[in-house]
Amino acid sequence: MRNVANIARRELEAYFLSPIAYVAIAIFLFLMGYLFERILYLSREATLQYVFYNMTTVLMLVSPLLSMRLFAEENRAGTLELLLTSPVRDWEVVLGKYLAALGVLALALGLTGVYALVLAVVGQPEWGPILTGYLGMFLFGASLLALGLLTSSWTRNQVIAAFSAVVLILFLWVIDALASSAGGPLAGSLRYLALSQHFEDFLRGVVDTRHVAYYLSLTFLCLFLTVRSLESRRWR
Repeated sequence: MRNVANIARRELEAYFLSPIAYVAIAIFLFLMGYLFERILYLSREATLQYVFYNMTTVLMLVSPLLSMRLFAEENRAGTLELLLTSPVRDWEVVLGKYLAALGVLALALGLTGVYALVLAVVGQPEWGPILTGYLGMFLFGASLLALGLLTSSWTRNQVIAAFSAVVLILFLWVIDALASSAGGPLAGSLRYLALSQHFEDFLRGVVDTRHVAYYLSLTFLCLFLTVRSLESRRWR
């Protein structure tokens, strides 16, 4: 795991030596701060449930920004070949880069913890749904980053990588709409595949293992496919 840790540290330094992490976190905090203020003012409720609903949309936009450079930039600069021919395994490269992006996501989510402190001052929030809500948002964001990491391995253009990630995310978000025109077991399968079907229980304070398994499975699948994408480069 030493190689994974070294790659993750290298990527974290790259994030904060460039504007990407600052811009992504700033956009995330600005949008979420505005939404939190508006929702609190209009609802007069000491809850983050409505904030979390909106956070899913913001994460769908911010996650591709965090993941788009991970492989695309190195591919463009020609340093990816050097990395892949160094004494590290492909899965170590993928996991190290992914953990770095996950660390930035965790930082962004952690900074929104001030919202819970504000609610504690102005009201009496239920802490269970708040904690499970953050767990749900972390799992949701983790799966989006894995999707973005996969698309970043396909191209040397960061814009194309981000756009491809957004397309995949939107497809998984709206796939449950196809279930209305499908019948039988297919409808249930399409609903289960949809990102939009797995975070609501977290916001109500319920941790359902089916939803946890979905996000972890999606994340693992994308990381697995990213490793295979890197391995295919050796045969080109």
